[in-house]
Parts: sequence; C-alpha cells; structure tokens
Amino acid sequence: MTDVATDATESGNARPYSVSELAFALKRTLEDAYGFVRLRGELSKVTHHSNGHVYLTLKDERAAIDGVVWKGQVRGLSVRPEQGLEVIVTGKITSYPAGSRYQIVIETMEVAGVGALLAQLERLKAKLAGEGLFATERKRPLPYLPATVGVVTSPTGAVIRDILHRIRDRWPCRVVIWPVVVQGDAAAAQVSAAIKGFDAQDGSGAIPRPDVLIVARGGGSVEDLWPFNDEALARTVAACSIPLISAVGHETDTTLIDFVSDRRAPTPTAAAEMATPVLAELKAYVGDLSARMHRCGGRAVEDRRGRIEAADRALKRVPDLVRLAEQRFDIVSGRLAAGLARNAAIHERELVRVAARLSPLLLQRPQAVQRQRLDGVAGRMAPAMARGLERATERLGALSKLYASVDPDRPLQRGFARVTRSDGSIVHAGATLAGGEEVAIKFGDQVTRQAVIDGAAGASPSPPSTPKAAKSKPKPEPLAQGDLF
Repeated sequence: MTDVATDATESGNARPYSVSELAFALKRTLEDAYGFVRLRGELSKVTHHSNGHVYLTLKDERAAIDGVVWKGQVRGLSVRPEQGLEVIVTGKITSYPAGSRYQIVIETMEVAGVGALLAQLERLKAKLAGEGLFATERKRPLPYLPATVGVVTSPTGAVIRDILHRIRDRWPCRVVIWPVVVQGDAAAAQVSAAIKGFDAQDGSGAIPRPDVLIVARGGGSVEDLWPFNDEALARTVAACSIPLISAVGHETDTTLIDFVSDRRAPTPTAAAEMATPVLAELKAYVGDLSARMHRCGGRAVEDRRGRIEAADRALKRVPDLVRLAEQRFDIVSGRLAAGLARNAAIHERELVRVAARLSPLLLQRPQAVQRQRLDGVAGRMAPAMARGLERATERLGALSKLYASVDPDRPLQRGFARVTRSDGSIVHAGATLAGGEEVAIKFGDQVTRQAVIDGAAGASPSPPSTPKAAKSKPKPEPLAQGDLF
C-alpha cells in the first residue's frame, strides 16, 4: 500500500489502481496488522467440503466473520467444528480478493461452551422426546393418492414455485396454500395458526380439507430457521390429525418440527415428491396390469381351446370306443354262465359239509338247559314273594298302631276334652286364660261347646254346680275362676 501511494505522489497525479492491486494491497495490510488474533464466538453455517477444507462463520450477538480451516489444519484441531458450538479460535486475518471479504484463517480451535441457542434447543428436544412426541409409532402414514394438498409457506419465493411445479408434473391435484411469514418473531405463531386452520376444516365449506400438509421454507442460518424450533409450534404439529411433511431448510438443516412431523423431507421439492405419486408411473402400471390381464385371459382361452380340440379328436373315435366296450361285454357274458355254475357248486359243497353236522339234538340241548334254569327260578320265586308280602304286612300293622297312638282325638274317648281359643290354638294351662276370653271345648263324641271364661286369669276352677245352684248367684271370690258351663 505504501508503494502504491509513493508512485502516485511521484507522478504528480493520482494513478488509477487496478482492482487486483487494491485488493491484494488490502490483503497484505490485513495480514501484516493482524497476523495473530484470538477470537471467541458461536459457529454457524459449518460446511465440510469434499476437498477436506472446512468453511464456517464465527458470530456473536452483533457481528459475524467468515472463517476457513485448511485441510492440513483440520486433522490437528482438538474439536470437530459443529453447528452451534461456542469455540475459541486462533489464526490470522486475511481477505478473499475475489469477493472483497475478509476472513480468519483458523489454525487452532478449542471448545468455549455450548452455544446458548443450541443448548436451549437440546433442552427442549429432550423434554418433548420424554413426552413421547418423537415416537415412531405415533407417526401417521401418508395418503397414497391425495386429492388435496395443503401447503404452509411464504406465497412468494422459489419454495412455493418449486412445490407447485413438482406437483403439477407428477400428480395434478388441488393445492391449497396458506400464506405465512417464515422468518422473524411472527413466523411461529402464523405457521401454527395455519396448521390449526387446515386441521379444523371439515370439508363442507368452500375450502376442502387437505389429505396431506407440507410446511416448507428455504435454507438459512440457525437464526433464520429458529421460529421452527418453537415449542408451541412443535406441539401443534404433533396434535395435527392430518399427515404432515416438514420441509424446512436444506438437507443439512434440522429443526424441532422435523422430529414431531410424520415425515421429514430434505428439500421442499422432495416434500412434493413424498406427498404425491407419479401419474405417468401409475398409468404405466395400470397399463402393465391390463396387458398382463389380457395375456392371462388369452392363455386361459388358448388352454380351453386346446382341451376342446383334444376332446373333439376323442369324440371322433366314439364307434371305436363302443366296439371295444362291446367286445369286452361279449367276453364277460360268455364267461358268466360257467362262473355262476361254479359258484353254485361251491356253495352246494359247503352246504353239504355243514349239513352233516346239523341234528335236532343241537337245538334240543340248549332248550333243555334254559327250561331247567326257568323251573329253578320259578320254584324260588313263590316263597320269596310270600316272605316279602309277610314283611310288608308287618310293617303296615306297626305303622297303623303308631298312627293310632298319635291320634289327637283318641284321648277324648277316655273322658278328656280339648280346649282351644278362637284362633284355633290349644290351651295347655288354665292360668293362660284371661277373663272374658271365649274358648271352644271338644268332647269325645265330637261335640264342641263354646264357653266364656269368667273370673280372673290364673284362678283355680270351682266345681261344677247343679242346675239349681246355677240359678243363685254365688258371692264373687277374689282370684276365683267361674263355671265353664
């Protein structure tokens, strides 16, 4: 830089510099002034290139600087660069002349602590995982032939164009777009409201209920994608009854709704491919099935035609078949008479052989034995029946005597009487009767008389009075029982 200024002064006029001269002069100045620096910040946009270099951004709350780790230094690092990691790096500041950007060439890297955003995300992720929102068994399958696809994304930009173009090429169906902002403080609330709005549709209104939902956004930094790490949004996605595909960011970007959604797509275009089949492939598949069906039907027809032709060839030889059967019948019928004669002769010889052993004695002997057994049983039956009848008679007499002994009217024949109350209960003792109580007295001649008890209960009865005595009124005695008659 000093050399360029000196040349301009010596010439007397300001010499125009080329862009390369200025860019490389600034590069040398930065490298000379900041040959060794030590920085602390959070890593973002970490890219491990296929050639072995690592490109990243080191940032804090207010600023960011690009960084690069050359392949030779990557193997010597004490920590692997990862998104969201808070580190302390050392290196030199240089510039990238082709892009007029300054950057730090990192030589060493050590962990300074987990970044605040990443730590917060990990805690929230562990909480939701503990509640089972990431479980595989709760994820719903995607519909095979969706009639309506709902898309929650920004109405402007390449994302919605890519989705619509991909769906139109693969499976022309109805696409309902719910426009939202996908970045900033209001993004999470709007996306959550859109998902709830789609889920609340019952299909009876002008807007049909989608068969599948796609939540899409293009790539960006961790801060740009942070609204999709919102806890309320994650719970809304988990509670949605419509199968949902998460397509936020590029393939290397991961947000919280990727874990709770039913499917995660690496890009919005891939989400459109997951949600819809290929109409051309379905037509080809149906055509192949149709061709196979026709071929199978043709083979079945040819098989039956061959069978009919074979049967037709056999039917032309029906007379030959009949003549052959007729010949066999003639041969068999010719042998039938001789066979019957031989069969009759065999049975005749068998009958003669058995008849020689037959005699009336063979039948009379068993009859005599059975008759003898019957006579013995008949001789023993009469005494047994007589003894049984005698024992039954004795038991009947004993029962008759027992019945007579327990007859309640028998004591009445010997001069006793039975006294009962009006309710039919028997009076066992005079002390139990009350004065003025009506009783019935039954005698042995089956005559029943009614009487009323006179006097106090429990008094000793007085002897019966003569009819003349009954006319005069006796003096009442205390605790005395009146005349029963």
